[in-house]
Amino acid sequence: MSGIRIETFGCRLNTFESEIMRGHAEKAGLADAIVFNTCAVTAEATRQVRQAIRKAHKENPQADIIVTGCAAQTEAETFAAMPEVTRILGNEDKLQAASWWPGSNAPRVNVSDIMQVKEAHVPVIDRLSGRTRAFAQVQNGCDHRCTFCIIPFGRGNSRSVPTDAAVEQVRRLVAEGHNEVVLSGVDLTSWGADLEGAPKLGQLLGRILRGVPDLKRLRLSSIDSIEADAELTDILAGEERVMPHLHLSLQSGDNMILKRMKRRHAREDTIRFCEDLRAKRRDMVFGADIIAGFPTETDEMFQNSLRIVDECGLTFLHVFPFSPRPGTPAARMPAVEGQVVKRRAAMLREKGSERLKAFLAAQVGSSQDVLVETPQLGRTPHFALARFGQQMMPGAIVRAVVTAANDDALEVALAQGAAA
Repeated sequence: MSGIRIETFGCRLNTFESEIMRGHAEKAGLADAIVFNTCAVTAEATRQVRQAIRKAHKENPQADIIVTGCAAQTEAETFAAMPEVTRILGNEDKLQAASWWPGSNAPRVNVSDIMQVKEAHVPVIDRLSGRTRAFAQVQNGCDHRCTFCIIPFGRGNSRSVPTDAAVEQVRRLVAEGHNEVVLSGVDLTSWGADLEGAPKLGQLLGRILRGVPDLKRLRLSSIDSIEADAELTDILAGEERVMPHLHLSLQSGDNMILKRMKRRHAREDTIRFCEDLRAKRRDMVFGADIIAGFPTETDEMFQNSLRIVDECGLTFLHVFPFSPRPGTPAARMPAVEGQVVKRRAAMLREKGSERLKAFLAAQVGSSQDVLVETPQLGRTPHFALARFGQQMMPGAIVRAVVTAANDDALEVALAQGAAA
C-alpha cells in the first residue's frame, strides 16, 4: 500500500476526527501508514481493534501502524505492548498537526493528560471524504461520571465549540455541498455550560438555522433528554429542517439500575419526554442505547427495560451487553452471570427488531424525502434505511414513494417527476 489509510471505530465524533487526522497526515507527507482511530466504550470494542491491528500488520508488514482514539488514551500500555504498533497518539495529540510530521525524535507513545485540556479543539474541515451526511463537532468530553463509563477518561471534561465557530463549521460543510449535517458531541446536551453566559443547545440550533439558511437538513446525534432545554424542544417540535429522529442516552428502564449507573433521569422522565415531544410533532421517532445485564440487574429490573421500549415507542435500539471496564465503579459491583447477560441482550434486540419492522411496515405507501448516500441506498428524515431499485446520485435529496418494507429497510421508487 501507499499513502494513509484510516480505520475508524466507534462514534460519529471519531468519524469526524478521522478527517482532521487525514488532513494533517497528508500535509505532513505521511506515507505507508494505517491509522486505527479506536473506541473504548466496551471491552469488545478494544478487542476488535487489537484483532484488526494484527490482521493489518500481517497483510501490510511494511506499513507503519498508528493507534489513536479513546482506547489509545485509556489503554496506551496495551497497545505499547503490541510489536505491530509503530506509534500511539492520545485523543488531544491526534488533533495537533505537529504530531503527524515524521521524524526520528517523535516519541512512540505520545499521550498527554486529557484532563488538563480546558478548551474544545475548533476544527476546520470542509468535507468528509466519501460521506453525504456531514458531522459537525460542537462538543467534546463529559463532566458526568456514570459508573459504567470509561469515556470521560478518554475524552476529558466537557468542552464546547463557541457558537460562532460552530455556525461557521456548518456553513463551510453546506457550502461544499452537504445537504445534511449532524451535530455531534460526547455529551451533546451539555454544550454551552463552559462558555460565557452558559448558553443551551437550543440556542445553538437557533443560531445555526438562522445563520445557515441553505442548510436543508439538521440532525442531532445522541442526546441526554433530561438536559434538553425548552428552546431545544420547541425547535425539535416546530422546525422542519431539523429531522424528526432523536437517539436517547437511556441505558436502562429501571429506576434502581439508573441510580446505580449514576444516571440523572428516572424512567418516568424519559417516558414523559417522548410523550410530550411526540404530542407536539406526531412523526417524531426515537432510538436509544440500552445496556443489558448491568450488575445487580434482576429479572424484574430487566423487564422494566423491555417495557420502556414500548412505553417510549422506541424504533431504533442500540443494545450493549454489559462489559466491565477496569477502573470504573460498575466493574466492582456484583456481576450478572454471562449467559444471562447474553440472553437479555438477545431479548432486547428481538424487541427492537419487532419495533423497527412494525415502523417500516407503516411507511409503505408514504412519500419520503430521501438523502441518497450510495448509488442505491439512502436515509429518510426518520433515519430509516431506504433502498432504490435504480442507480442514484449520492448527496442528492430526492422525493420517493415507499413501495415495500422488509425487516430492516424500505424499498423505494422515485416519485413521479422526481429526478435521479
